[in-house]
Amino acid sequence: GLDISGVSRPFGSGILGDKMDVTASRLAFLAGAGSLVILLAAFGFQHIGELAPCKLCLWQRYPHGVAIFLAVIFSRVKHRLLLWLGGFASLSTAAIAAYHSGVEQKWWPGPDTCTSGSIDGLSTEQLLAQIMAAPIIRCDEIAWSFLSLSMASWNLIASLLLAALWFYAWRIWPRTDISASLRS
Repeated sequence: GLDISGVSRPFGSGILGDKMDVTASRLAFLAGAGSLVILLAAFGFQHIGELAPCKLCLWQRYPHGVAIFLAVIFSRVKHRLLLWLGGFASLSTAAIAAYHSGVEQKWWPGPDTCTSGSIDGLSTEQLLAQIMAAPIIRCDEIAWSFLSLSMASWNLIASLLLAALWFYAWRIWPRTDISASLRS
């Protein structure tokens, strides 16, 4: 029968020279744990570091929550589709992070609800109205950076790596439906 713990692929040698096997289950666990670490870091920056998130920052959190949920479900229900969905969740947050990074760098405009518009040609009353309607936390300002990359840029990089884990797990998982193989 089919081993539902995951298909093993040699990945290299460990510190002591023994083979470390990579399984789809381990990769899904690592990807889910990676999303959990990212969310915990985001909450840490928010609640401990007192860096309030903007609208796009919040949008980036939702797919990580989905990826964590999918990793937990996959630990109990070994179905290949969950691996693909986990990869899609990680790519979704990467896409939002790429968009946010571009907004921060002024490569393209962000949502009107979290960026400021041009002040060219505005009357004093219009300028005052724009200032009063401006969001407190703006999406087009970098609140924190490390090695010249914003949190959104770091999330983009990390989410692409997590997506690679999910899709590699999907690739090495048997292509047959687990439920069909368990009946035989």
